[in-house]
Amino acid sequence: MRTTELAGNQVPVIGQGTWHMGEQQSARRREVAALQQGIELGLQLIDTAEMYAEGGAEEVVGEAIQGRREQVFLVSKVYPHNASLRGVPAACERSLRRLGTDHLDLYLLHWRGEYPLADTVEAFERLREQGKIRRWGVSNFDVDDLQELQAPACATNQVLYNPEARGIEFDLLPWQQQQGMPLMAYCPIGQAGRLLRNPALLAVAEKHAASAAQVALAWALRQPGVIVIPKAVDPLHLRQNAEAAALRLDDADLAQLDAAYPPPTRKRALEMV
Repeated sequence: MRTTELAGNQVPVIGQGTWHMGEQQSARRREVAALQQGIELGLQLIDTAEMYAEGGAEEVVGEAIQGRREQVFLVSKVYPHNASLRGVPAACERSLRRLGTDHLDLYLLHWRGEYPLADTVEAFERLREQGKIRRWGVSNFDVDDLQELQAPACATNQVLYNPEARGIEFDLLPWQQQQGMPLMAYCPIGQAGRLLRNPALLAVAEKHAASAAQVALAWALRQPGVIVIPKAVDPLHLRQNAEAAALRLDDADLAQLDAAYPPPTRKRALEMV
């Protein structure tokens, strides 16, 4: 598995997302098994949030990493409405309890809300000093948000990025690369399967004897400093995700995908889901 630096650690460039996990009790055993299989395949970065199934996803992760905590780089996120000086530590304690651990490797503000960024950062720093979190970062921040934050300690920014949503290539991604701030890409294979049915993506996949999802992941990973966090429960999809780190797209592939999904030529509003 290829790695990159994140929050002072070498982490796999492909991790595991958990959005929509924990929503159905009947799926819990399968979701736990999937996360454990992913860890064994080298997908040792796991991303979750208190928002996902209102803590349900964190509980699934907690069960999956029991006895394996030291193998995992664990990321969770705090709701904006909990991002106050008092709200952040209380939310973190709830997340830690659900995850069955005494610390997070990375704790993110899920998106901007009503509380001043300075208060959220102060709360994060207190947690870091207490050893409850190793590092902190943000999610769904645009360039102006990051510039307002003015925090060299911010370890990452997690945003939507895939061939259908590549507006960040105009300014946000280059800015983060210039600052040496890794970018975590959520929904890297799109939503609802539309992206994976695109003829250009399928043609490139056929050329490489790969899946469309693998091509989408390799496309995002062509950019330095990008980490992708696809969600998968199916064992085959997990193996394919892990193998996508070895797929290299050539200039002809990228030109074909650019024709289907043109790169941005102007500033676009930050896309979020």
